[in-house]
Amino acid sequence: MDLTLVKIAVALAPVLVFLAGFMLLDAFRLVSWRTLALLLAVGGALAAALLGALTFAAGFKALDELPIGQSDYTMYAAPAIEEALKAAIVTALFLRNRIGFMIDATIVGFAVGSGFALVENVVYLLVYGDKATLGVWLVRGFGTAVMHGGATAAFGVIGQFVTERQMKVEGARYRFHILAFLPGLAAATLIHGLYNHFPDQPILAMAVTLTAAPLALLLVFSKSEHAAHKWLVSEFETHEHMLQDIRAGRYDQSEAGRFILAMSERFSPEVVAEAFEYLKLHTELVLRAEQTLIAHEEGAAAPNAADVRDEFARLHQLEKLLGRSALMALRPHLQFSRHDLWEMHELKHETHAS
Repeated sequence: MDLTLVKIAVALAPVLVFLAGFMLLDAFRLVSWRTLALLLAVGGALAAALLGALTFAAGFKALDELPIGQSDYTMYAAPAIEEALKAAIVTALFLRNRIGFMIDATIVGFAVGSGFALVENVVYLLVYGDKATLGVWLVRGFGTAVMHGGATAAFGVIGQFVTERQMKVEGARYRFHILAFLPGLAAATLIHGLYNHFPDQPILAMAVTLTAAPLALLLVFSKSEHAAHKWLVSEFETHEHMLQDIRAGRYDQSEAGRFILAMSERFSPEVVAEAFEYLKLHTELVLRAEQTLIAHEEGAAAPNAADVRDEFARLHQLEKLLGRSALMALRPHLQFSRHDLWEMHELKHETHAS
């Protein structure tokens, strides 16, 4: 085989293999392959933009020595700048409630970091491809690239851990806290900085990274999969009891039911009836979402996509019928957590994509 092709393969393939492995280990199918490709592209675009900006900066040499740079920028500034950029993408997904478990936080973070590393290594291949030895690309592919993916995955995992703890305290009233992601950013920056502090021992840096990163992430997968299953079963039972109470007319068993009963003094009977239907349908969809995740884990058939699409269409129709004022008054009392809303989004995304 042409040595050039071997160099390209060892510089680019390792993180993609690891990423594909994480996707296959995800029993809940939380991240689609399409989303994965998008995250890789976004991470790559970040790397291209940063390298472009550094190249055009007056008197700045964007590409440092191989395989690990030895400048002050590489050891001190680059870890903070690059991890902040990558973390911004993952934080945006947290802000939009697109991450629900540590499993998808791991995959999302590793994907963004991998995309960044792939483009960075492509640029280095274009500039130094003929000059650097195969050993250099082994370090870049199995060390630097895996470090990029692992550091951003660590940010996602720590961010999810802190978020889950806050959600347990605040419940359905949880609000996004940007400061909750500072510990994860500090950890990612530290990982990146430590790696870059061994320019004279690249093989050691690569070996430690190649051993520690996959093992740590696999441990996260194992622990979080068990926790996710336990949480899903518990939430499913809770929401099933809620739905039974609603169907039996025991509205005083929930805060939302009691509030809707009180709404009869301010709103018309039609609005109150629509509010009860909205509560019932919302609960049914949360149950459907949890049922779908459990079915994915067990390899069983998910609910009929057409039926779910019809239910979402009716839910949106009820939102229009209720109007902004009634919805704003009702939503704080629904007692659906950020996790529940994330589950509904996942269900909607899956059924509309099928």
